[in-house]
Amino acid sequence: MPFDFDPDCRACPRLATFLDAVRVRHPDYHARPVPAFGDSAPDLLIVGLAPGMHGANRSGRPFTGDYAGVLLYETLHRFGYASAPQSLSADDGLQLSGCRITNAVKCLPPANKPEPGEIRECNRYLATELAALPGHAAILALGRIAHQAVLRALGLKLRDYPFAHGSDHRLPDGRRLVSSYHCSRYNTQTRRLTPEMFAAVFTQIQSQE
Repeated sequence: MPFDFDPDCRACPRLATFLDAVRVRHPDYHARPVPAFGDSAPDLLIVGLAPGMHGANRSGRPFTGDYAGVLLYETLHRFGYASAPQSLSADDGLQLSGCRITNAVKCLPPANKPEPGEIRECNRYLATELAALPGHAAILALGRIAHQAVLRALGLKLRDYPFAHGSDHRLPDGRRLVSSYHCSRYNTQTRRLTPEMFAAVFTQIQSQE
């Protein structure tokens, strides 16, 4: 049974209660499950972890309004997927072409750390998104949790497709799962992930499409 995105989902009590409190403190924030953004039939689906407090949780668009999206949208623009190099707000006119962005967990988690049960609960929505992808589409997972969430959503064994930065797995359905370190503030400021490393992943994806 497909589970389409539910903007009013309250399946995870800890997350639902936390968002209730966030709405009280920040009544102008989106503070609800964050929908995917971009092309409805993409060549590339990007899977992040979860909305950030002052980013997607505020703006209602993945990776928009906080530091985590800076490198992502700059790179998407450079490789022809985004109409602008910055995503500032949900109504800034930016458009994605051939690309769609979603998260493994649709709701903001406390301390940016979803619990394993919450990741599993939200996995049904990711499974629906993956099932709707065109057969030729590639998947880019940002970070280990997103990588593993994709595998679980497809019913695959984690040990058969290990995570590494730049890993490139051909899945049984013919699609590719490419993975990268997450473009978080911590990873980019410590240079665990550099702009050059991130760009190389996109070159890798486009060179083998």
